[in-house]
Amino acid sequence: MTQEFVLQVASYALFTAFKIVGPLLLVGMAVGIAVALLQAVTQVHEMTLTFVPKILAVAITVALMLPWMLDQLLSFTRGVFSMIPVAAH
Repeated sequence: MTQEFVLQVASYALFTAFKIVGPLLLVGMAVGIAVALLQAVTQVHEMTLTFVPKILAVAITVALMLPWMLDQLLSFTRGVFSMIPVAAH
């Protein structure tokens, strides 16, 4: 197993992780900005108001995107398993 091979597998893993987590982070950021704007306009600074909408939005996004996320993880796993013969030599 060469150093290039390990770096290739690590970059493949990081790319897959970013691809899966990216939409969740974007939804969380968008909801966070919307709540922050709402708090700035109304001057209501309740701590639960910042967390509850983000949690709900991310949970809904996970529920909607779960089949796609599982498909991405399965293709990553298949790719890693297909690299095993290369690593054995």
